[in-house]
Amino acid sequence: MSRRAVLMAWAMVLGLVLLRPGVAEAGRSITQYTGVVNLNDASAEELDRLPGVGRKAAERILSHRQKKPFQRIEELVRVKGFRKKKFEKLKPYLTLTGPTTLQVEKRSNSDTRKKSKH
Repeated sequence: MSRRAVLMAWAMVLGLVLLRPGVAEAGRSITQYTGVVNLNDASAEELDRLPGVGRKAAERILSHRQKKPFQRIEELVRVKGFRKKKFEKLKPYLTLTGPTTLQVEKRSNSDTRKKSKH
């Protein structure tokens, strides 16, 4: 076998070893959201915790709310930057009653796997 063929074979083996399931994902983290955000009472910081909502979007929600409080969570799509797809992602974390209880927890994939194996 030529030297080039041997090097290519080793490169393939090394690639398979390094990219086997789990190893490539080991450095990634998982963000877990629990609780809800009250659209009519939440602060900008609390709204900013929602997945995919940044500071500017939180400010737009506050501005919209000052003009007219939300009667239904679906009215969020009237705020610039929030369309149906984004609303559907946020829906489980939205409410109009009760306190804001949203908690954000970041875990590495390896932590999640260790817990699921036990």
